[in-house]
Amino acid sequence: MSILSAEQIRLNVKVNDKYEAIRLAGQMLVDAGHVDQEYIDKMIERENALSTYMGSGLAIPHGTNEAKGMIKSTGLAVLQIPGGVDFGGDEPAVLVVGIAARNGEHMEILTSVAMVCSDEDSMESIRTAKSAEEILNIFESGMEE
Repeated sequence: MSILSAEQIRLNVKVNDKYEAIRLAGQMLVDAGHVDQEYIDKMIERENALSTYMGSGLAIPHGTNEAKGMIKSTGLAVLQIPGGVDFGGDEPAVLVVGIAARNGEHMEILTSVAMVCSDEDSMESIRTAKSAEEILNIFESGMEE
């Protein structure tokens, strides 16, 4: 099972607040079989303790350390939110990437996602992508390096 597939990418998402975005990303991880349902609550807990907003329109919600046992496999869920959602950062998050990682892969995956999204051209391409495949290709090429 790959950590990201076209089914785990949603385009033109509209949410009322960051909690709705986190729940949606979390549910996508649940639906893909990466995590138990309870993981979503741990993602909310993490957000309440420390914002997962990374800057440049990117938020990477993930569970708390206690949530490790709820992760079945490493996976990502990507939400493209053209209208943006307030994550408490300097600008709205237009890309929300939910993460679940097993076996210490957590930092590696966070770093890979952050690296892909730190490239302004990649971020612009993700923000304006018209298909899940476009976003998938950007992540796949960026995370292989």
